[in-house]
Amino acid sequence: MAEAPKALIVDDHPLFRDALETALAQASGSTGMATHASSIAGALDALAEGEPSLVLLDLNLADASGFDGMARLQGAGVACPIVVVSATESDSVFQQAQTLGAAGYLPKSLSLDDLSAALATVLDGGTWFPEVTDAEDGDDSAARVASLTPAQRRVINGLSDGLLNKQIAYDMGISEATVKAHMTAIFRKLGANNRTQALLIYKSALGVGDHSAA
Repeated sequence: MAEAPKALIVDDHPLFRDALETALAQASGSTGMATHASSIAGALDALAEGEPSLVLLDLNLADASGFDGMARLQGAGVACPIVVVSATESDSVFQQAQTLGAAGYLPKSLSLDDLSAALATVLDGGTWFPEVTDAEDGDDSAARVASLTPAQRRVINGLSDGLLNKQIAYDMGISEATVKAHMTAIFRKLGANNRTQALLIYKSALGVGDHSAA
């Protein structure tokens, strides 16, 4: 590849961060500039310094559970591919990641060569997910959450953090009326009638608090 990838690796296990960096170097044929973070807060700080070409994200972090961390990065406007890296190997979680907009899902059980091959696919603009052997239908809440715009994601993330409308408005640099407009759109997209119902649907879709998505 012509240019080494600038990746952000978000994982709280230093040894696995190093393994991912090695796999990236093998996939790209060169040693790229990888930034490491052990939390979503740390990842957001790193992103403030400039967006990378790829984010590798563990699901089980001290300040995030399930797909909440990915949703927060998406809400912050991250436009580069986000690849989930997790010890969880479940068809339903693979599908959930894809529906929510991940560019790939790498089980931590993959060998270094397989990690490198998967990352090479993503770096070439493709996607990589484990083969799903038993596709599941039914709950479409992940698809509904995936339809939210970045601004709507920031609003509902604020609601999830217990912020008031005026606090969300201040953080986003918009008016309270605009926050309310976003909330109306969120309720419509999620099929909710109020904040409580919207948050229940949102957290369920992201697997927040569900350690099966670790």
